[in-house]
Amino acid sequence: MKFSTVMSPHLQPVNSVDRVMLQVLLALIPGIAAMTWFFGIGVLINIALAVVVALLAEASILGLRGRPIGSTLKDLSAVVTAVLLAISLPVIAPWWITVVGILFAIVIAKHLYGGLGYNPFNPAMTGYVLLLVSFPMQMTAWLAPIELGSVALNEVDWLKLIFLEQLPANIEFDAITMATPLDSVRTQLGLGRSVPEIKTDSVFGLLAGKGWEWVAGGYLLGGLWLLWRKIIGWQIPVGLLLGLGLFASICYAIDNNQFAAPSFHLVAGATMLGAFFIATDPVTAATSVNGRLIYGLLIGSLVYIIRVWGGYPDAMAFAVLLANLTAPAIDYFTRPRVFGQKA
Repeated sequence: MKFSTVMSPHLQPVNSVDRVMLQVLLALIPGIAAMTWFFGIGVLINIALAVVVALLAEASILGLRGRPIGSTLKDLSAVVTAVLLAISLPVIAPWWITVVGILFAIVIAKHLYGGLGYNPFNPAMTGYVLLLVSFPMQMTAWLAPIELGSVALNEVDWLKLIFLEQLPANIEFDAITMATPLDSVRTQLGLGRSVPEIKTDSVFGLLAGKGWEWVAGGYLLGGLWLLWRKIIGWQIPVGLLLGLGLFASICYAIDNNQFAAPSFHLVAGATMLGAFFIATDPVTAATSVNGRLIYGLLIGSLVYIIRVWGGYPDAMAFAVLLANLTAPAIDYFTRPRVFGQKA
C-alpha cells in the first residue's frame, strides 16, 4: 500500500501576516471608540480617507513594480499603517493633511525601501513626522473633548470642516480647539506656573487630560488583548513604559512643581498607543529577546527627554524613529548564544 507524504513543513504557521494585521485592527477598536465618543466622528472620517488613499497608493506602486496586487493588499499592512496614522492626526485635520501623510508613508517610507519587511523606519510615524514638521499649525489644532466643547457639530458640519475647511456660521475656529494636556503643561511651565497649579485647569482630569484618559485606557485594553493573543511580546511595551516611568519618577521626586507625575506621562499623549501598537512593529523594531527590552527602554527614555526638554510636547513619533536607527545595532549586540558556542 502506498502512502503519500506531504512535503515539509508539516506544521502550519499559527499567524500569517493578514491574521496578525486583522487582530491589530480589532485591538484598536476600544481606543478608536473612545476617541469618537470624546472628540467626534472626525476620527472615523480620517480613518476612512486614509484607508482608501493607502490602498490606492499601494496598488499603484505594486503595479509600477510589477508585483501582485491582490494578494499584497489582502495582507492588511497598508490598512494598519493608514489607521495608525489617521488616529495620530488631529480629528479636524483637513483632508489634504491625511492624503499627504499617507502617500509619504506608503510610497516613500515603505515601498521606496522594497515594501513590507524591508522598510527600516515605521511608515506611519515617518508620515506623521513629515506632517508635524511641515504643517505645525494644522497638526497642533486639536478639538476640545466633548466635556469641554461648547459647540456640537453634526455630520454635515464635520464633512465641511474636513473637506472644505469651513465651520458653521458664527463659530470661530478657536471656539472648538484647545491645547492638549502635554502642550498645556509645557506652555504654562514656561509662564512660571507650577504643575499642581496647571493641573487645576479645566483641561485636566484625574490623571491626565479629560477624554484622553479614556482613550489611553482603550489602547491599553487593546494592547493587553494583543499580549494575551501572543501577537506582540511583552518586552517592548514593558520596556517603554518602564523607561518613561523611571525618568518621570526621578524628575518628579526631585521637583514635583516643575515635573509632572509618572502617572500623567503614562496616560497622556500617545504613550499607550505607542507602547502597544507603534513601537511593537515587527519590521522596524529590535528582534532579539533582550534587544526588544532595551529597545523599549530607549523609546520610553527618549519620549520623556523630548517631552520635557525637547521642542515637541509628545515625541512618540520622534522617539520611535530614532530607536528604529538603533535596532540593527541592538540586535547585533544582544544576539543569543548559539548552542555549543562559547559565551
